[in-house]
Amino acid sequence: MPSVSEQLDLRPGQSLELLQELHILTREGRINQDSRRKLKQVYHLFQFIEPLLQELSRDGHAPTLADHGAGKSYLGFILYDLFFKALGRGQIYGIEWRAELVDKSRALAARLGFDRMAFLNLSVAASAEAVELPAQIDVVTALHACDTATDDAIAFGLQKRARALVLVPCCQAEVAACLRQGKALQLARTPLAELWRHPLHTRELGSQITNVLRCLHLEASGYQVTVTELVGWEHSMKNELIIARYTGQKKRSAAERLRAILAEFGLEQALAPRFGLEFVPD
Repeated sequence: MPSVSEQLDLRPGQSLELLQELHILTREGRINQDSRRKLKQVYHLFQFIEPLLQELSRDGHAPTLADHGAGKSYLGFILYDLFFKALGRGQIYGIEWRAELVDKSRALAARLGFDRMAFLNLSVAASAEAVELPAQIDVVTALHACDTATDDAIAFGLQKRARALVLVPCCQAEVAACLRQGKALQLARTPLAELWRHPLHTRELGSQITNVLRCLHLEASGYQVTVTELVGWEHSMKNELIIARYTGQKKRSAAERLRAILAEFGLEQALAPRFGLEFVPD
C-alpha cells in the first residue's frame, strides 16, 4: 500500500504539520479524504503558478502574491511551503472578508514561522485601496471567488500592474440576472435567445458569457490569456482556469468584440463600466 507521502505526492521538506493544521492529515497521520480533493486542486494550481514565480524570482527579485477570497488560505500556505519558504524572499498576502478565518490564518502562520505571509480582513473590492498592500503586486490569484469577486480581483490586478493573474471563477449570478430581465424582448428579437429561455440554461450561459467577457477584458488590457481545466470534473464543477500574463500588447479587437457581445446580449448599460468600457446610450 502506498505511504501517505506517496498518496499525497509530497515534496521533500514539505511540512506535515501544515497538512495536519489544514486538516488534510489527521493527528494520527492519516489522510482526510474530504480535504484531499481540495489539496488536489491546490496542487494542480501550483503547477501553473510555480513557473510564473520562478520567472519573477530571477535576478534576486522578491515576488509578491495576493490571494483573493483566501478562505482558510489553503493555496497561500501551500505556495509558501513549496516555494516561498525555500526561496527566502517574497511575500504572500491573503485577502479574506471573514475575520475569524483571517485570525486563524495569522495564528497558523505564526506557529509555523511563515513570517512573510500577511492576512488582511478585507473584501476583494476594498483591498485595492488598502495601505497595507504595496503599489504593485506581481501575481494575483483567486480560487473560487464567488460571483463578482473574480471581477474585483481582475480590477485589483489591473490597478496593481500585476505580471500575472491566475483565476478559477465560481458561481456567477449577475449576467444571468440581466439575461432574465430582458428575456421576453430577446426571444422576440432573435432565435439565439433560445440559448437562455430555460432557467438552467440562463444560469449556465450567464456563467459562460461572464468568463468570455473577463478574458476579452484582460486581452484588451494587455494580457495574453489561456483558458484550461483546473482538475477533472469529478473533483469540481467550477473547473475553468484562466491564466493571464502581461505582455503590454492591448488588443483593440478584443475591446471591440467585448463591446459587441455586451450589445448583442443587451448587457451594455449594466456591465460596460465593469469591463473597462464607457456606456454610450443610443
